[in-house]
Amino acid sequence: MTARLIRFNKPYGVLSQFTPEGRWRGLKDFIDLPGVYVAGRLDADSEGLLLLTDDGPLQARISDPRHKMEKTYWVQVEGVPEDAALEALRRGVLLNDGTTQPARVRRLDPPPALWPRDPPIRVRQAIPDCWLELIIREGRNRQVRRMTAAVGHPTLRLLRAAIGPYTLDGLAPGLWEAVAAPAKSYQKRSL
Repeated sequence: MTARLIRFNKPYGVLSQFTPEGRWRGLKDFIDLPGVYVAGRLDADSEGLLLLTDDGPLQARISDPRHKMEKTYWVQVEGVPEDAALEALRRGVLLNDGTTQPARVRRLDPPPALWPRDPPIRVRQAIPDCWLELIIREGRNRQVRRMTAAVGHPTLRLLRAAIGPYTLDGLAPGLWEAVAAPAKSYQKRSL
């Protein structure tokens, strides 16, 4: 049986679970497929690519940092980071749960062409903002937000643009599509 793999463009305000909670909506408002589960989480206040699958080993491979699957984020931050702040992200920054692994980071100029967020981010006329592309391999709780804050540039908007080879390309917010799952070579072979 072939594994099902779904890519979903998660809007702001949606949890990475099927059941809604409090003010946040759940995935059941968008995806009506029995037997698929989220492979890696994305906070309700973050947007972008979420992968779902019905294959347990594939789910583990996508979400487990030991497998080193890169996750690409587009991050709108307060202020314009100097080269020293970007270099700190590249080396790894100290958070309350330890130092992060080195990240790949660059300024996105021009910023990515995205849909408007609902609700819009807060805008402060006296403080500029900037978009960064940040690529990491680990997945700590609210890691990207904590990393940008640690270098003095709080996150205003966070969007996951890619997980490994899977991207948001051509997928509007709130929509999903089935994609080809990788070959079963990720499963351990028994002797």
